[in-house]
Amino acid sequence: MAEFINLALLALLALTALRIIFLKDLFSVVMLFGIYSFLSASIFLNLDAVDVAFTEASVGAGISTVLMLGTLALTGRKEKASKHSSCLPLVVVCVTGAVLIYGTLDMPPFGDPNNPAHQHVAPRYIEESLKEVGLPNMVTSVLASYRGFDTLGEVVVVFAAAIGVLSLLGIRRQKDELVADTGLKEHRVLHVIAKLIIPLIILFALYVQFHGDFGPGGGFQAGVIAAAAFILYTLVFGLKRTFVVVSPKFLAWMASIGVLVYACVGLFSMFKGGQFLDYNQLAADPIAGQHYGIIIIELGVGITVFAAMLSIFYAFESQVERSNVQ
Repeated sequence: MAEFINLALLALLALTALRIIFLKDLFSVVMLFGIYSFLSASIFLNLDAVDVAFTEASVGAGISTVLMLGTLALTGRKEKASKHSSCLPLVVVCVTGAVLIYGTLDMPPFGDPNNPAHQHVAPRYIEESLKEVGLPNMVTSVLASYRGFDTLGEVVVVFAAAIGVLSLLGIRRQKDELVADTGLKEHRVLHVIAKLIIPLIILFALYVQFHGDFGPGGGFQAGVIAAAAFILYTLVFGLKRTFVVVSPKFLAWMASIGVLVYACVGLFSMFKGGQFLDYNQLAADPIAGQHYGIIIIELGVGITVFAAMLSIFYAFESQVERSNVQ
């Protein structure tokens, strides 16, 4: 039954990808990309990769869709007709695909217990993570402890992406005359519903943030969900009112502080005589030190992701409002 579900989801994924290729309406393409992400999340969920599915649904289908819609508001929804022949790109894609398929021929069978990954790395994490890290959620143990340096690099990439977008677009401040007082002023029902839903979204983000040790969740998902709450607030009440609640300058500080919090945990570990991001040095009991370190670095991840995602949305939204005013 599980294999049938995987094949059905994979077929839908392929059909969605093919439809995306031939569409010229970019708004429809963005919507199909959201569907593509949800299908991918469903495949991950069916493979028992719940944490990956959670991340794909919140980041791929959630915040990415909103940011791409913001991009369309600046560039337009119709793709320009290409003046060049598509034969050469088609040949390149076919050759590349053939090489990739050829490269998979030497890969071990999917799910075979004799695969190298199932003989070395995976058993080590499964058998030792609970004793060494003490967290029920093995995924969090791997990402935040065993691969803590890799996760720090991912946070830096998110931070760099925010810097890049802000460098290109910038954010029109609240006092700028080009920022209109937008929002759905006449939609009282939406105002009431938003005021009821937004606190619940933030509460859920906090739950995901601090429950990642025990179940699916963590700083990446929590930061995106919290940013989604303020994006909803912006769409309903307007950008100016959101600037009053969370200013762009405050977000810039938050994005930097989140990365510094993460890095300082590693530096403090070295100061205590251990290696970089060696959480065992944070407390007399190594297991307690692992808990403290993971909680702190996940908080830094959540802060940076929240600030980066919301700053990028501010940049797009302020440019859209400026173009509307002009």
